[in-house]
Amino acid sequence: MAARSADGGAEWSRVQHRTVGASAAQTERARKLRREMTLPEVPLWRELRGKPAGLKFRRQFAVAGYVADFACLDRRLLNEIDGIVHNMGDRPERDQTRDANLIALGWNILRIPAADVLKDVAAAAAPIVGYADSFRPLRPCGAPPRSGEDFSGEQS
Repeated sequence: MAARSADGGAEWSRVQHRTVGASAAQTERARKLRREMTLPEVPLWRELRGKPAGLKFRRQFAVAGYVADFACLDRRLLNEIDGIVHNMGDRPERDQTRDANLIALGWNILRIPAADVLKDVAAAAAPIVGYADSFRPLRPCGAPPRSGEDFSGEQS
């Protein structure tokens, strides 16, 4: 997304994308991670970018000081692809702390083992889409209800 400069000239500057509590450094890190996706992330992104079940996913999404592998903002779902490194050292405790912090902010977290993605990407994407689809959208689709109506369309 770009915007014209204040003088109306032909210069274009990058407009900062909406992020959720992420610093400029964290947003830049997310951009770098998008350019350098891991092996399991690439085929999974091919599955999720096609808007399965009408759900829009983002990749390498900066949120509250973290970068999630994939996010469905409309359903407040973050997806993490966990490779073998997530079982080593202090990483399990760090992941648990990260998940607790994000859950406290109202996010749902779904972790998928990288080996499952590499084995069968469609089978790995199915629970992500199913889990996201199980939540109500944050905002209703379509026009807002008319005065005197609730979101289900019933008259009061």
